[in-house]
Amino acid sequence: MPLLIKNPRIITATDDYTADVYCESETITRIERNIDPASCAKGTELIDASGKYLFPGFIDPHVHIYLPFMGTFAKDTWESASRAAIVGGTTTLIEMICPGKADSPIEAFETWLAKARGVSACDFSFHMGVTRFDPQAERDFREIVRRGVTSFKVFLAYKGALGVDDRELYHTLRLAKELGVVVTAHCENETLVDERQKELLAAAKTGPEYHEPSRPPYVEAEGVHHLMTFARQTGAEVYIVHTSCDAAVREAQCGIANGVNAHIEVVLPHLVLDKTYAERPGFEGAKYVMSPPLRGRADADAMWNHLRSRTVSTVATDHAPFDFETQKTMGRQAFTKIPNGIPSVEDRVNLLYTHGVAAGRIDLHTFVAAASTKAAQIFGLKGKGTVAVGADADLVVYDPNYRGTISAKTHLMQTDYSAFEGWELKGRPSVVTVRGQIMARDGKFVGKLGHGRLVPRTTR
Repeated sequence: MPLLIKNPRIITATDDYTADVYCESETITRIERNIDPASCAKGTELIDASGKYLFPGFIDPHVHIYLPFMGTFAKDTWESASRAAIVGGTTTLIEMICPGKADSPIEAFETWLAKARGVSACDFSFHMGVTRFDPQAERDFREIVRRGVTSFKVFLAYKGALGVDDRELYHTLRLAKELGVVVTAHCENETLVDERQKELLAAAKTGPEYHEPSRPPYVEAEGVHHLMTFARQTGAEVYIVHTSCDAAVREAQCGIANGVNAHIEVVLPHLVLDKTYAERPGFEGAKYVMSPPLRGRADADAMWNHLRSRTVSTVATDHAPFDFETQKTMGRQAFTKIPNGIPSVEDRVNLLYTHGVAAGRIDLHTFVAAASTKAAQIFGLKGKGTVAVGADADLVVYDPNYRGTISAKTHLMQTDYSAFEGWELKGRPSVVTVRGQIMARDGKFVGKLGHGRLVPRTTR
């Protein structure tokens, strides 16, 4: 059904103006000052967006939905996660495929794709996890890129599990350079983390409050430095995921100054939470265990500054949903057994607006760039990340006057807790569309599951 949005204030990464937007056949076909409804196709739905913003659909470039991890599985499915994402204003997700070292990469790709295809309400793509590099794996990676997944993911952490060694890292980056794809990387020194964890557990320091001391900022910064060295040698384009601290950003800046083509991501929890949450008594801190861990307030403030200056390109979530009562409690005897992750795919846009734009930390253009446009540009998402004629009609009519609170009782994510329980929101999506189809209205999912599709992506 064609759609006409009247009188919104249109905000993109660069523009701010008022105009009407007409959508037909999944794309934006007209943007004009005053579109007469009589000039539109029969059956056009009219939305009055007076007093509201119109943003491009938001993109979360770092989520985990199907995730076997630490002896359990993440709670969300593509049904629950895509609905939650859309209600929160996110219209495209990029999921990390995380195969085991013995798994066939192409079979893992097919498994992850089957979980989303025909189920997801929002559009989607993947980062293909590289957990080993050998001739057969290389053949698989070439085929996966040919099928439109134009980014890899490597872990410089999780020793003996997901992590790659230096030879595998080198050849992954060389292949990425050849194919023109981006390598996303979890940067921590796996040996330093592993040894520190053993020392803390041996000293009977087993609670969730010891997760952060087991992988301090300098360990993350060393991982970034390591990646920058290999990227400089190979010429590969890299993307540092969930950067949590100033020290890691500075190592990335040094690499960029030396010619490395690198991008920096921060995730929402590292902006709005700090390590005191993981130090809460009675094992409550387990709700806030993620890797890299939550840092001190000074690092959170520094990450806001890097976001404001556009040193940080994107704000993602690293959404990794595990229940508190039945899954996080697996680590009661040892923090190393707590499933890592903070569920936040539903809350990213609203909390970034509330604590960023409404609090005066970032402007509207930076908000749109970090939560949508830069991800589309970096990862070659055709037609995404902007409001323009010819772009996909992924749109968010946003009400800045809305006031409400977050609660696990009402969220659409499948977890039994919210890390942001009772937090106030200053603004939320009023209408959300995916390729011109209305999928959410005023906090309610009204679309159809299966509407989402694998997004065609470009290489460099």
